[in-house]
Amino acid sequence: MLKIEKLNQFYGESHTLWDLDLDVPKGQCTCVMGRNGVGKTTLMKCVMGEELVKDGRIIYGGDESGAGGEDLTRRRLEDRAALGIGYVPQGRQIFPLLTVEENLRVGLAARADGSKQIPERIYELFPVLKEMKNRRGGDLSGGQQQQLAIGRALVIEPKLLILDEPGEGIQPNIVAQIGEVIRRLIEEDNLTVLLVEQKLPFARKYADKFAIMDRGRRVAEGDIAELSDELIKQHLTV
Repeated sequence: MLKIEKLNQFYGESHTLWDLDLDVPKGQCTCVMGRNGVGKTTLMKCVMGEELVKDGRIIYGGDESGAGGEDLTRRRLEDRAALGIGYVPQGRQIFPLLTVEENLRVGLAARADGSKQIPERIYELFPVLKEMKNRRGGDLSGGQQQQLAIGRALVIEPKLLILDEPGEGIQPNIVAQIGEVIRRLIEEDNLTVLLVEQKLPFARKYADKFAIMDRGRRVAEGDIAELSDELIKQHLTV
């Protein structure tokens, strides 16, 4: 579904991503892990076109080798949603003065088919959004805002969903609900999920694969069952 090859990115003179490779298989959840400041969010922004890359490729679609896919580094930022990529950035970034329903309708503008209807699937996955559709986004709790941010990304009915630390700063019961929604989307809708997450229990319960970053490089990857105590101690423990 997504294949990143030899990606290099700079902030000014600072080299932030170094020849980074990453495979995100279709219909699975791949969790990118690493300590703070290793480049995880930068990588997500590169995929979404919010940060320019110096060289390398980001192949979306195609077969397992990337053949037949499209190099996103050659596409404009605004093309991602139309290609079927949903994105929930770190910090949620909802519109606090718009209602829940208005926030969801903002996402509809990026649908490739031009539909103006909020998919009923959103309310099925997050019933609280239907209950509070006339409430302003800024009046919701942090957990409810995160559900709204995910719902807004899902209104385009994406093939790939990118989530940057969806459990950050919200109550454990909502974090668990979000994890269950991720699994439902994968198992029922064949969605592919690329997840940035630092909480080990969450990653082990809901992800299929992991990739660990350190100093802008991918230093380990594998099935989630292969995430060993040795890897955790070497690359994740603070």
